[in-house]
Amino acid sequence: MSAHSTSDRNLDPPSPVDRLRDPIHRLIHLENMSGIALIVGAAIAVALATSPLANTVEEFWHTHLTIQVGSIHLNESLLHWVNDGLMTVFFLVAGLEIKRELVTGDLKSPRKAALPVAAAAGGMIVPALLFFALARGTDVAGGWGIPMATDIAFAVGILTLLGDRVPTKLKMFLLTLAIVDDLGAIVVIAIFYSSSLNMTYLGMAAAGLATMALLKQLGIWWTPVYILLGMGVWLATFESGVHATLAGVACGLLAPAVPRRPSRTSGNARPESTVDELKSIIFDTRETRSVADRLINQLHPWTALLIIPIFALGNAGVSVAPSVVGEAATTVIFRAVLVGLVIGKPIGIVGACYLAVKSGLAVLPKGVGWNHIVGVGFLGGIGFTVSIFISGLAYEAESVVGHSKIAILFASVIASVVGASILAKAGSGAELDSEDDSVSDDELVDDQVADDDAAGLVSTGSALESAGVKSERKQSTGTRQRANVRS
Repeated sequence: MSAHSTSDRNLDPPSPVDRLRDPIHRLIHLENMSGIALIVGAAIAVALATSPLANTVEEFWHTHLTIQVGSIHLNESLLHWVNDGLMTVFFLVAGLEIKRELVTGDLKSPRKAALPVAAAAGGMIVPALLFFALARGTDVAGGWGIPMATDIAFAVGILTLLGDRVPTKLKMFLLTLAIVDDLGAIVVIAIFYSSSLNMTYLGMAAAGLATMALLKQLGIWWTPVYILLGMGVWLATFESGVHATLAGVACGLLAPAVPRRPSRTSGNARPESTVDELKSIIFDTRETRSVADRLINQLHPWTALLIIPIFALGNAGVSVAPSVVGEAATTVIFRAVLVGLVIGKPIGIVGACYLAVKSGLAVLPKGVGWNHIVGVGFLGGIGFTVSIFISGLAYEAESVVGHSKIAILFASVIASVVGASILAKAGSGAELDSEDDSVSDDELVDDQVADDDAAGLVSTGSALESAGVKSERKQSTGTRQRANVRS
């Protein structure tokens, strides 16, 4: 294609379809849209549960849907299909983000990872301990995993709404913390909230994953093969007793996080170019981005604007009528969840960060002060999606699950308001940038590397560019050659 024809095409006025499509495309990639969609879904669910339609909605979600293919017969309620099926895609994206962060993000550098890893660990351990201390000896003590999780869509959405009033590196800190938090939640679900194991099916799931890893090493990239293997892994995991969503995490961790063509490639499409030449140009251009990057960008709108709101519609449906809330407030589960999220999270995150900094294991990011860490600590108490998910795994009694969900809703609102207020008052950190004379040249270099690597980081459904962090990864030829041998 000649430059002249390209120029002419670019000068053509946009068609009505383009005028409609382009704003929608930009809209679905805005980070705060994830949080807004989640809030809308939860608000609709709560409104319906409090209305005269509550019983009708409940019956709808418990309607059974049967899928049968040959000897495979699955009969589950719509709610179970959402939690075991659709949420697998959500956890697939989480696995992809964890893999990318481990290979190309802050988690590949122990020094850079020290602070968010410490914060995530403290933010999981302290809430769980507080919950268990309050619920010990009762029949709800097994839900100690509920306050461990942070809802990244809500938390990052609030940071995005604050705009330039918060430091850019604080957003990076929260994103990395949340990814480690996701990893911790995944481990907890796998070990403590899975039913008795069927080793035959578990072995089949492992065989499916091994086959995917082998195909990757052989350089076979035909997408339908991986989709079929992924479905097989999900089915085997579902039947094994391990929660089916973990199949998504495992598949995500297998995806290559380093581009097959790390350096930028260029090709000239000429009118006389053959089909094979055009295919080669398209392939080389596409492979300048890793498989993990491409899948995250493709799946993020679906998880953020469809799957998570549907999950909220099905799982956040609890009545907030005064009599119902009053009854819930008297229960142990309500107090344990509320204290774990609103008090345990900030204490755990801030305390772990303080110990890490004072011990010399980590340093605060440039422009980030302790007020910012406290604000993020409270935002960590927004435990909506995964907390509700674990609540459904921990308890069978609907009344206990309902009281737990009410506590999660109240805790998330309190944590978001307090955290946003603290961060709004803390400012952008510009004064800390100008006053910080303790940063070494090595730290400045590390900061630049972190900015470069930040280009690929997206949270459990999050586009980082729209969170205000925009950078272009720049690698030396030697680094790119070394990266080629990693997956």
